[in-house]
Amino acid sequence: MDRGALGEGKMLQGSLDSSGPRFTPLVVVELASDTKEEAIAWILSRIRDQQQNGGAELLVEQLGPGVGAQEKENPNMFLVGATRQRLLSGAEEVGLFKECNDGSMRGFTCANKHNFKDFEGDGDSFLNMAECQYIIKHELDTLRAKDETHVPGHTQVKLYPGKSIIRRLQSKGILIQIFPLHGQEELKRLSFSWYKKVKLSFQPLDNIRHYYGEGQALYFGFLEYFTFALVPMALIGVPYYLFDWEDYDKYVIFAVFNLVWCTVILELWKRFSASLAYRWGTLSRKKAFEEPRPGFHGTLGFNPVTGRKEPLYPNAKRQLRVYLVSLPFVLLCLYLSLYIMMIYFQMEGWVLSFHDEEPTFWTGILMFIPSIIYAVVIEIMNLIYRYAAEFLTEWENHRLESSYQNHLVLKVLVFNFFNCFASLFYIAFVMQDMVLLRQSLATLLITSQILNQFMEAFLPYWLQRRRNKKMIRKVQKRRTVEEKELPLAEQVRLEADMSTYLVGTQGLDSDLDKNFAIMIFGFTNLVNTQEEIMFPSVWLCPCFILSQGTFDDYLELFLLFGYVSLFSCTYPLAAVLVVLNNVTEVYSDAFKMCRVFKRPFSDPAANIGVWQLAFEAMSVIAIVTNCALIGMSPQVKAYFTESETQLILWTVAIEHMLLAFKFILTFLIPDVPKHIQIKLARLEFESLEALKKKKMLEASDLSKTME
Repeated sequence: MDRGALGEGKMLQGSLDSSGPRFTPLVVVELASDTKEEAIAWILSRIRDQQQNGGAELLVEQLGPGVGAQEKENPNMFLVGATRQRLLSGAEEVGLFKECNDGSMRGFTCANKHNFKDFEGDGDSFLNMAECQYIIKHELDTLRAKDETHVPGHTQVKLYPGKSIIRRLQSKGILIQIFPLHGQEELKRLSFSWYKKVKLSFQPLDNIRHYYGEGQALYFGFLEYFTFALVPMALIGVPYYLFDWEDYDKYVIFAVFNLVWCTVILELWKRFSASLAYRWGTLSRKKAFEEPRPGFHGTLGFNPVTGRKEPLYPNAKRQLRVYLVSLPFVLLCLYLSLYIMMIYFQMEGWVLSFHDEEPTFWTGILMFIPSIIYAVVIEIMNLIYRYAAEFLTEWENHRLESSYQNHLVLKVLVFNFFNCFASLFYIAFVMQDMVLLRQSLATLLITSQILNQFMEAFLPYWLQRRRNKKMIRKVQKRRTVEEKELPLAEQVRLEADMSTYLVGTQGLDSDLDKNFAIMIFGFTNLVNTQEEIMFPSVWLCPCFILSQGTFDDYLELFLLFGYVSLFSCTYPLAAVLVVLNNVTEVYSDAFKMCRVFKRPFSDPAANIGVWQLAFEAMSVIAIVTNCALIGMSPQVKAYFTESETQLILWTVAIEHMLLAFKFILTFLIPDVPKHIQIKLARLEFESLEALKKKKMLEASDLSKTME
C-alpha cells in the first residue's frame, strides 16, 4: 500500500484509544442496526476466512462508539483493511495494469513484481489508496455462499450455492452500505491543487485519478476538454454578437462552423481519452464477468454458463413490460411535455400582446417571465421523470447492470432531449421566429445553469455544513477546542451520513427513495424522530435533492452540448455562457467531491462509455438542424426565389453530404493514436511469445517425466 495510505492509517489510528483498529482502515461496512448477532458473526467470519476456505482473507474490526455516543447511533459499523501481501495478490486477481520499468503498461503479477516501476522493497509504496479500496471492494463482492441455506438468524433471507453474499445482503436490507474512507491528508493536498486556488491552468487529472480512480478522472478530463473545445466558438461568437446582433439573418457562417466543430471535437476526444486510458492502464484491461444485479429476481434455476444456481426471469416477460408499460409511459410523458410547451406558447402570446398594447420598461421585463417559468418547470419535470424512469427500469427486472444502465440512459435521454429542445424546434421550424428563438434559448440556458449550480453545489454544501457543525459540537463537549481533527469513530460516522456519489448508474438507492419522499411531501423536519438514522437531522428542501453521480454530470454536459450545437448560430453568446458555466462547474464539482459526498470506489473505466454514443447522436441531429436553419435563412432563399422545391432538395443533398463527411471522418481519424496502437500490438506479441515458451517448457517437462 502507498505511503500516503499508510500515513493516513497511522493518523487515523492515532486518533483512537488502545481499542482502535490494529491495521490501516480503508473501507467501512455498515449493517442494519437490527441485524442478528449470529448473522454478524457469520459475515465477519466469511470476511476473515482464508481464500481457500471461501473467505475474503481481509482484516475487519468493529468501529467503537463515538464521543458522547447515543442509543440512536448504529453500532454495526465495521472497518475493513488488508495485509500488504493480500493487496498485491488482489491486484493480480483484478487484472490491475501498472507501469513497467521499460515504460509499458502491463497486468501486474506477483511473480514479476520487481519488473514494475515504483515497486521497491516489500511494495509498500506500489498501490495507491484508491486501488487498495477497489481491491477490497472486489474481494467482498466475490464472497460466495457455500452450503448455507440462509443467513444465520434471518431464515427468510435464502442463500444459494455460488451466489454473491454481498449482493444478497444488499437486496434484503441487511447490508446498508459499503464505502471507502477519505484520506484526510491526501484530500487536503488534492483540494489545494484542484479548487482552493483559482488559477488558469489544467486540472490535476493524474492526482484526481490517483485519489478517485479512472472513471472520475475521465469525467473531469472530458469537462476540461469540452470547455477548451468551446473557446474557438466563444471567440467567434463575441464579435458576431457585437456586430451582427440586430441582423437576425446573418447566421449562416456560424451554422457552417457549428457543423464542422461538433464533428471534429468528438473524434479528437476519443483519441485524447485513449491516451489517458493507456497512461492509466485501463485501455487494454479486460472486463470481469458480469454478475446479476442485486435487485434482479426470478424463479431459481441454473445458469448454463456458470452452472450456478441463480434467479431466472423470462426475457419475453421483460420485453412485455418494456413495450406494453414502459414505452407507453414514456410516450405519455412526452405528450405531457408537449402539452406544457403549448401552455408556455399561450403565455408568450398573451405577454406579447400585452406589451404591444402599451410598451413600457416593465412590460419588456415581463416578456422574459414565461420563458423563466418554463425553464423552471422543465427542470422539475426532468427531476420527477428521472425518478419514474429509475422505478420503471428497476421494475423491468434486467439481469445485468449494463442492460439496466442502457435502458435507463435511453429513457432519460429521450425525455430530457424532448423536454428541453422541443420548444426550440417548434419556434425554429414551425413558427420560424428567429427573434423568439434567440430569446428562448438564452433564457432556458441561463435559467438551467443557475438552477444546476444551486442544486449541485450550494444546497448540498449547506446541508453537509449543518451536519458537520452538529458533529463538531458533539465532539467538543468531550474534547478541547484546540483539537481540529475528528476522532476516527466520529469521522467514519460523519462520512456515513454524507450523500452518495454514484459512479455510473447504480439503480435505485436509499438516498433516492428518501429524497423523492421529501420532494413529494415538502419541508420535513425529522429531528428527534425514530427515523433520524435514515434521514439527515436537518431541514431538507423539496424538489432539489437527489443522489448525484457521473450520470447526472454527463447528462448536464449532454444538454449543454445540445444547446450549443443545435441553435447557437442564432444566439452566438451561447458558447460564452457555457464556457463560463463549465469553469464554475469545475470548481463546484471539485468542491462537492472533496467536501460534500462520500468518496466513491474507483471505477477502472477506459472511456466515457454510452455517453460517447449519446454525444455523437446529438452531433448528427446538430448537422440536420443547422442545415435546415441555413436553408431557412433569407440569404440562401434569395438564390431560390423561383422554386422552393429546389431549395429543399439542395438543403437535403448538402445535409446528406455533410453526414457522409462525418462518417468518413470517423473512419479516417483512428480512435487510438498510432504510437499507442504499436505499444498495444507489441504487448500482445510478447504475451503470445511468453505463452508459447510456457507451453514448450511444459511439453519438455512432460516428456522428461515420461522418460
